[in-house]
Amino acid sequence: MSVNIYDVANQLESAVRNSDEYAQIKALHDAVNTNPESKKIFEDFRQIQLSLQEKQLSGQEITEEDINKAQSTAELIEKDENISKLMQAEQRMSVIIQDINRIVMKPLEELYGMNEAQGE
Repeated sequence: MSVNIYDVANQLESAVRNSDEYAQIKALHDAVNTNPESKKIFEDFRQIQLSLQEKQLSGQEITEEDINKAQSTAELIEKDENISKLMQAEQRMSVIIQDINRIVMKPLEELYGMNEAQGE
């Protein structure tokens, strides 16, 4: 039986989009974006994250100022109920995505695991 992997991937994408977890993230994301204060803090946080990642990838030093800026923004996020709920929901979705990835990769892990065991 031949399976079109892309069709299955599109079905999975649809399942994610129609899941309760995604609906919760979307509602919480909307709540952040409709609150000007939450939106500003969230955008600042994302920008700081991107900036730190770019510095790491390019081998630039992360300064004390960068760290302090990230910490102060993290404190604001913890105090903002809209953002903290969104980040908790994102974390739950991340666990689901990791589980899905583990399931999808299982055939290759078994294949290479068995080959390694046979080679010993």
